[in-house]
Order: sequence, then structure tokens, then C-alpha cells
Amino acid sequence: MSDAIRLDELGFGVGTQRRMDGVVIGALVGFADGAPLVDFPGNEHDSPIRARTTVVLGNDDVGREVALLFEAADPTRPVLIGPILHRDTDRERKLKLRRDSEHVELIADREIVLKCGKASITLTRAGKVLIRGAYVSSHSTGVNKIKGGAVQIN
Repeated sequence: MSDAIRLDELGFGVGTQRRMDGVVIGALVGFADGAPLVDFPGNEHDSPIRARTTVVLGNDDVGREVALLFEAADPTRPVLIGPILHRDTDRERKLKLRRDSEHVELIADREIVLKCGKASITLTRAGKVLIRGAYVSSHSTGVNKIKGGAVQIN
């Protein structure tokens, strides 16, 4: 009890939460209703807690180390600021995005798929371009060319 008395004397209430200042390295352990669940050294809960995030995360990020900050240094209010990048393991993530003011290039090793509802455009490593949709329309103010080794219509 002497420790509790000393804390009170110093102006700290017994049970006062400690502060989490600076960046803390934790782990993304899953999602709950779309919110990331994180665990970290100093987490006083028995289970991971929800965090706010500044980056888009997916299921493939589960298990990765993440950098965390805490709102008002409160350990119950983590903000996930991003995954930690490791040169060796992140080299396996072959998706690249290059852009400037006039050009956007998306590069993948095997396949790129753009989807929206029932429509999709798929680019494969073999050079195939697959366009699927409930309604596909092609319009041109100039020449509309269809060229290929063989052209099949219907």
C-alpha cells in the first residue's frame, strides 16, 4: 500500500493509465467490422484492440508489424500509421505503382484485375486482355480498328 500512497502524494491516482509516447511497433492481428485489430507491447488488455488507421489495409497484411501512435498518448486509442517494410519479405510483393502528372503505370508479376460490379478488365502475364461486362460498348471519333491473327465476332 505504500506505493499507492506515494502515487497519491505525487498527484497520480491509483490505476491511472500510463502514457504511450512516440512510435510503438506492434502487430496487425485481424479486423473487426472493417477496423484493424492491433496488439503491441504495453497493451494492458487480454486481447487485441481496435485502432484507427491512416492507410488502407487488407487481409494479406494480417500478421505484419505496424507502426502505432496513440491519441493523447492514451494506450487504449491506437492509430495505425502504416506497416513496417522489410526489404527481404516485401520484395515478394511485386505490385508496383509509378505515376507522375501525366502517366500512371500499375505493374504486377502475374495478373492485374480491375473490377466494378459485373464488369472487369484482366491483364495477364501471357499478354491476354480480357474485357467482361453485362454491356460492352466501343466508341471512336476516328478509326476503330480490330486487328489480330484471327478475329472472331460471335
